[in-house]
Amino acid sequence: MLTLTTHTLEKLELLLKSAGYKVRYEKGNFKTGACLLLNSKIIVVNRFSNLESKILALVELLRELEVDHNLLDDKQIAFLQQLKQTKLQL
Repeated sequence: MLTLTTHTLEKLELLLKSAGYKVRYEKGNFKTGACLLLNSKIIVVNRFSNLESKILALVELLRELEVDHNLLDDKQIAFLQQLKQTKLQL
């Protein structure tokens, strides 16, 4: 199970950065906690969301993205596979 801590958020950000994505925290009036801008490699996270919402939004995006495993190290690949296999629980 995924712990909802700042360390987990940092691991998700690092994973996305290694995969070539840029994570930005900005105010927004979008309904979800994060969005991917027009198939670019920029992810905007609602900075007013709580920690749990930020983590769940990034995990949800990571589960849908096709990430090139050649860009990641072994620990990040294992973490990504764990995220894709686990079901999110609220």
